[in-house]
Amino acid sequence: MTHEDSGKFFAKHPKDTIVDEELKQEIIEQVKNNSITCKKAEEIAGELGTTLEETGRTIDILNIKITKCQLGLFGYGEAQKIVQPAKEVSPELKKSIMSSLENEKLPCAAVWKIAGKFNISRMKVSSACEALQIKIKSCQLGAFK
Repeated sequence: MTHEDSGKFFAKHPKDTIVDEELKQEIIEQVKNNSITCKKAEEIAGELGTTLEETGRTIDILNIKITKCQLGLFGYGEAQKIVQPAKEVSPELKKSIMSSLENEKLPCAAVWKIAGKFNISRMKVSSACEALQIKIKSCQLGAFK
C-alpha cells in the first residue's frame, strides 16, 4: 500500500470480495476510534474459528486500521514501530529463526510459532530479529506484505 492509499485498506482487495456477516458484525462491535488491535483481531478469529487472513481481509474491507502489532512493527502512534533490538539472542533462538526464513525474511506466522516453541512473547522473537537484522514479512492479518 502506497502513502497515497493510506487509509484506503479496502483498496487491497477486489471490489466484489465477500465477507462473513458474523465476522463482520463481531469486528464492528470491537472497533474503537476506527481501529482494532492485532490482539483483538486474533481473539475474534479464535472465537469464530476463522483464519487470521480472513479476519484481516474483513477488517480491510470495513476500512478499519489495525493497531498495536504484537510484534511491535506498526500501529503505535507517531513512533509506529516500538520493537527494539535484543541485547542477546540465544543460539537456539537464532537457529530456529534462521531455519524458518523464507527469501531471507521471517514470516509473521513463523514468529508466532517460534514464540510458542520457546514459550516467549512474540515481541521477544521480533526483538531477536531486529538484533539479527532480519526483516519480518507477510503479516497474517495482511497489514503488510
